[in-house]
Amino acid sequence: MKTKEFFGKFLSTYLWGNLLAMVLVLIALGFGAKYGLELYTRHGKEVTVPKLVNMSSKDARLVLDDNKLEMVVTDSGYNKRLPAGCVLTQSPAPGMKVKPGHIIYVTVNSPSSPTFAIPDVIDNSSFREAEAKLIAMGFRLLPPKRIVGERDWVYGIMSRGRRVSTGERVSIETPLTLLIGNGQYSSDDEINYTVPEPDFSDEEMDEEDVFEVVEETEQTTEEVEVIEEEGEVVE
Repeated sequence: MKTKEFFGKFLSTYLWGNLLAMVLVLIALGFGAKYGLELYTRHGKEVTVPKLVNMSSKDARLVLDDNKLEMVVTDSGYNKRLPAGCVLTQSPAPGMKVKPGHIIYVTVNSPSSPTFAIPDVIDNSSFREAEAKLIAMGFRLLPPKRIVGERDWVYGIMSRGRRVSTGERVSIETPLTLLIGNGQYSSDDEINYTVPEPDFSDEEMDEEDVFEVVEETEQTTEEVEVIEEEGEVVE
């Protein structure tokens, strides 16, 4: 191939047309990616999260719809000072900037107080252990009631004037009273000790021991008689 023919190919309209087409395709892809990502991520469009706490869930949903946001209830709590169904917490917090269509997660107020099962503390733990466990669960305790039994040992739990058993579900708003021992025992628990009588069997005592016991008994009897006679004389 001659030099003139080689350089002549660079001046070919077909070559420069292909190069120009490739450049235009690359430019189009760049602009397409840029504007496509901005459109997908809604670049430059932000929504301020409104305050939903203490608002009814119905009103909160309407407010979010107006701001092109969505609401999802994730949990429920209980606050007796607030009406049922109102929003207790929200995430993200009010005032944050989010994209349109973002999900706002809320916790709503339950219509009734939650109930919890009584743990295994009856006749199984001391007063301090039971008190710590029940308070950690959220129960409110009244002053304990003392009954006959081992000191500070838990013998029962009272709720609204009746005894509750282990595993029974009780409202967290209901106060509990622990029945604990006062360190005293009833007369039925007292133990009477008796001194055993001596056994004078032939296998355990020989004749000499028997005679000694008899002599001691006779001496004691004589002493008693002398004391009684002296008493009569004094009178």
